[in-house]
Amino acid sequence: MAAAAASRARPQQRGRAGVPRGFGVLREQPRLCGDGTRALRRVGEAAGSSPGAARPSRAMEVPAGLTGRKEPAAAALPSMSQPIPVQITVVHAQDLKTLKSNVVVTLVRVEYNGAVLGDSSKTDVLPDGTAEYDFSTSFECSPDGPNTLDVLVQKPLLLTVLEVRPKEKKKPEKITPLGQAVVDLLPLLQGVRSLKVFAPLYAVPASPSVSLHPEATAGLEVTVSTKELLLSATQFSSGNLLSITLEAAYSVPEAFTPDTQQNYMACLQIPAAGEKELPLLFKNGILKADGEKEPLPRPKNWPFGPILAPAALNIPDSFIVGGPYEDEDGELTRSEDMEFRIQAESTKRIVWDTETRCFLDAAAVAAASCICFVPSLQTRIAKCCYWPVELCTMSVASGGKGKASKLDKRDEDTQIAFHGVAYVNMMHLLCPGVKQIRGAFRVFNYQDSEVFEKTKIQYSIFRDRRSQLSLSKEGLGTSPASKTASSKAQKEEKDSSATQYSEAGTFLVMEIKLDRPLVPKRLREELVRRVKELIPPRPALPPQTEGAKKVVEDYHKRVTSVAVAILREYHELFGKQLPDQGVMDHETMEEQKRQLNYELNTSGKYFAFKEQLKYSVVKIVREKYLKTTAFETKEELQAFLSELYVYLVDHMHIALNKLLSGEDTSPAPPPNTTRKQLLLFAREAEAIKDLKLASHFYTQRIARDQCDIQSWLDYGAFCLVYEDATKAQECFQQALCLDPQHIQSLLLCGIVAVKLQQYEEAEIFFEDACCLEPSSIIAWTLSGLFYEMQNSYVQAERNFREAKKLLRAQLEEERRILEAAEGDRKKPSSPSTDPEKIPDGSADKPPEVMEGVTSKEEATAVQEASEAPAPQPPPCTIFMKTVEFLMKVNAVRFVHKALAHELLSLQGGPTCAYYLALAWTYMLREDFPRCEECLRKAVGIDPLNPNVWAQKGHLCYLQKDFDNAKECYERVISFVEDAKDMHFVYLRLGSIYLEEKEYGRAKHIYLLACDNSASCLTWLGVGIACYRLEEMLEAEDALSEANALNNTNAEVWGYLALICLQGGRQLEAEKCYKYTVKLGLQNDALLREIRAAQHRFGFGDPSL
Repeated sequence: MAAAAASRARPQQRGRAGVPRGFGVLREQPRLCGDGTRALRRVGEAAGSSPGAARPSRAMEVPAGLTGRKEPAAAALPSMSQPIPVQITVVHAQDLKTLKSNVVVTLVRVEYNGAVLGDSSKTDVLPDGTAEYDFSTSFECSPDGPNTLDVLVQKPLLLTVLEVRPKEKKKPEKITPLGQAVVDLLPLLQGVRSLKVFAPLYAVPASPSVSLHPEATAGLEVTVSTKELLLSATQFSSGNLLSITLEAAYSVPEAFTPDTQQNYMACLQIPAAGEKELPLLFKNGILKADGEKEPLPRPKNWPFGPILAPAALNIPDSFIVGGPYEDEDGELTRSEDMEFRIQAESTKRIVWDTETRCFLDAAAVAAASCICFVPSLQTRIAKCCYWPVELCTMSVASGGKGKASKLDKRDEDTQIAFHGVAYVNMMHLLCPGVKQIRGAFRVFNYQDSEVFEKTKIQYSIFRDRRSQLSLSKEGLGTSPASKTASSKAQKEEKDSSATQYSEAGTFLVMEIKLDRPLVPKRLREELVRRVKELIPPRPALPPQTEGAKKVVEDYHKRVTSVAVAILREYHELFGKQLPDQGVMDHETMEEQKRQLNYELNTSGKYFAFKEQLKYSVVKIVREKYLKTTAFETKEELQAFLSELYVYLVDHMHIALNKLLSGEDTSPAPPPNTTRKQLLLFAREAEAIKDLKLASHFYTQRIARDQCDIQSWLDYGAFCLVYEDATKAQECFQQALCLDPQHIQSLLLCGIVAVKLQQYEEAEIFFEDACCLEPSSIIAWTLSGLFYEMQNSYVQAERNFREAKKLLRAQLEEERRILEAAEGDRKKPSSPSTDPEKIPDGSADKPPEVMEGVTSKEEATAVQEASEAPAPQPPPCTIFMKTVEFLMKVNAVRFVHKALAHELLSLQGGPTCAYYLALAWTYMLREDFPRCEECLRKAVGIDPLNPNVWAQKGHLCYLQKDFDNAKECYERVISFVEDAKDMHFVYLRLGSIYLEEKEYGRAKHIYLLACDNSASCLTWLGVGIACYRLEEMLEAEDALSEANALNNTNAEVWGYLALICLQGGRQLEAEKCYKYTVKLGLQNDALLREIRAAQHRFGFGDPSL
């Protein structure tokens, strides 16, 4: 027995002593996986890829360091010059009775790569289910033997626990399989010398056990070790682990039948040296009939044939998890494909669920100088992004008794049928940070011309190099490629079975994954550094120092403020008039002092004054006397307080003397306008095309606070469309200097860089924005639009997909919150979208001012819309979200790109929002005919949208079609829901009323504008209307408000001059007229009216 076990321990020997019938299926050859691994490794080495972490094994021991080894010149994987023994020790088994309750004696068999390494001695099973084996065996890992490094990547160690039944009467000893376990040896290639795992045992269904438990916990404790590392530190760090998972083929032809003589196969051809293609073969696909779809998640399987315990085929901690179709990298991801895919997953299909692993070593490929190989994997993918995956069925010929059948070539030709091919786009792996692609890929009929056009491959592995395939082995041979058989090619192309793939709509689902991306994604730190390099250094703002001189000045201001407040209290108590000759007797002065002190103390004002002085005194102590620590003695404290008191009193006298002598001038009054109002004034100036005035307001807004980021961004957006893009870039970069993590500043820097054709800089800005805020839908969409401009369509599609994923999550969260809110109460319908609940004079029943409609089509659209039920809001898309942002910053080019995608993504045709955005771009470019066409279509889609009529009114106003503009504006005002730019609707409608001398309506509209957002122009409109109505008091009040908001408006001064002339106020009339002339009044009619009034009243013009 010992001799037999020793004989079986030799790696080359395949002993079968004691193996029950049918147990030989445990054997397998490594040829396929080895050759495929070799090809993929070479590709990865050229790419300079590096590995990631493998799946961790339980109780794994990782050494502290790695040692180097010699590398071969042209090995598939780097190997050693001498064979390295791999020692395997099966320590013990536990919980064996959970597999079979009456098991008594067992032994364990160790197999690797189809070879039986040895059997342990027979061991009794203890009552607790444990069995101590302490069995050791080994095999050699060598480049020349069957167990190469290629095989170690691919093949697990197979352990079988056998039950030994004693002899019964004249019957011999019987050995039956009880359970099987597998051990993954991949960690040995990842810097691990010793591996200790607990491998679960899976029951063999064919065993005659009657007490199997589904919650069986049986397992084997196994240690695997080597004397030296199989890979050096350099080889390990420069390598990469590639995993290819073929899940299933769906919607297969109806002609597929569950025939045991048919082997459903797929082969992924991997580019290798020169024009060679090395294949990875997936065999033994399982044809499943109609029924329930495959569960998710489900385990992946090892790539070898059936074994006695099917559950042991599952790779530990490796699952197919699936995911939304929209997030996949392949085909059939559009919304119209969803129903087809859902149906196909529950109909007839071929399932593999098999994962093939390959280790790509960059160092070995670089050393293979004898091979004419492409420079890198990236270059190979860039030259030919599509890699073919062939699919076919192959007949398994039945052999004669005792020997295999001999088939001639003609018989061999008929063995392959249903030859198809799928094209996998590998370009995704060249995107930064991408290490996995998964998706569905259509299967087409195999045609030489089409395959060559897409993949540059001139042969088929199934048809032209079939001599490398062998059904009796689990791999491909290394024999030279057979010659192309043109006659066989023609014969197979005429095979009608191949055309059924296209008719059935067959598609493969597969996954290709790397542990480390081929193109590393730039780190956040690197992006920050690059952004800083792109922005030129700017002088820092003057530091706000707290020097001794400044704190003393601050103390003076505080003293002056308190003195003024006390004086005000004195005047309230005793009045401002002094006694005769200004002399007051001592008793009266003391009495007033006592009353003032009493009033200040009882009212709490004394305490408030003291608190006002407290902070300035503290700063004097710190900055003037440099006292920041506690005093050591009371004497030192008292001496300092005395010195401080004298100093404070002296400077109090100085401050009071300045106040009483009038030397200190009062500070400038605070501005009457806020930054928000200045922004409104600037946009008003833009609307009237006074760009110089608009620029003045933008710069004035920045001068108020140079640290306000939004002020810089608003001015940059103005410069982007009306002035110089270089100036816009300076504004955006200044905003980015103030806050390097401001997402909008980064995006705008990228947009203006594109306009200036600085594409490398733009890419850095967009990439930094996505890295800074990965949850930003706008950042991912803008980045995708940029990559599309650079013809990087794969990267663009990935960014769009990420944005859509974020949008779906956002909408789902909003829906969840809405459903939670509606749990207690029913949400009321919006009055602006329910035509049955809109009161008279609202959107569905326009008032008299809207009786005239601009066109018959619009009138018909309004009537139909009022009768139809409320339309559902259009679906929110990433592109329309981005368009809203881009319109605010005047990025017209990006708006057009986003709208083009929106047009392609909508199934029901363009929406009203689409046409509104497109009309905005044409209006900005003053392309009025196209703008009018877009608005006409928008009215036809949503005639109750106030924004449509507001935009149409603006178009008519710019075209000086004031009648139609007035009708559109009046329609907007009649809606319950306001338009987005109601301010300009009010301004322009009011100006139309003034031109038509409808001063009452003009006054009403301008007052609405003042209530909505008051500005100089709104109050000016009120003042003009009141003046024309001869309401002089109201007119002067309104014009005074306008002048307070903007004292540089010449028209305001002009009407104030008219009012002063009407009131007979000569001096004020002359001053107002001077400012009118000085500011350059452009309204000639108003200037003539002022001069006529001056001549009529005889004053008001100093030159007369």
